[in-house]
Amino acid sequence: MTADHRDEPSRGINDAANDGATGDSGLVTGDRERIIELFGRVPRGDYEIVVRGDDGDPVVVRNAPILFDGSPMPTRYWLVGPAETLAVSRLESKGGVKQAAAEIDPALVADAHHRYAVERDSAIPATHTGPRPYGGVAGTRQGLKCLHAHYAWFLAGGDDPVGAWVAYHLESTVTPSPQVPVPVPASEPAHG
Repeated sequence: MTADHRDEPSRGINDAANDGATGDSGLVTGDRERIIELFGRVPRGDYEIVVRGDDGDPVVVRNAPILFDGSPMPTRYWLVGPAETLAVSRLESKGGVKQAAAEIDPALVADAHHRYAVERDSAIPATHTGPRPYGGVAGTRQGLKCLHAHYAWFLAGGDDPVGAWVAYHLESTVTPSPQVPVPVPASEPAHG
């Protein structure tokens, strides 16, 4: 998996302003169609593909904080890779959200939400006067609700203890970003 944000990200396009040709949009041929397929709809705002699989398929997109219609978008990082999404969905279905909340210090989670909100909010144009996104990861004001969003941010290089927890519990089915260490839970010995 590669993190495109370290090079040149593939940028989403405003459908009203661009016909989908690669040109200035920065998208690789076929990206727009693939994103529509992965989202299940036409994107309602700008986005960048910030992580790709080894095969070049999008894994994580970074959404603009304000959609084309002026609505706020609290989820900055969105997990779109089918294999990664399925793996996290399975973890959530086995009680992963409650387990992560029980195992990760709430102060670390609160700090991650704060950092996420600061990064997202810094991308809001200074001239924007409408509603603004709220909360931290996936719009959460406190605690945990969406492991997908935490894992997406982690894969994109975010310092997210919940995303690191997810990566650890996926048992290496997906390789985490090499920039962020995966902590070993205190209940298990570290191997060195």
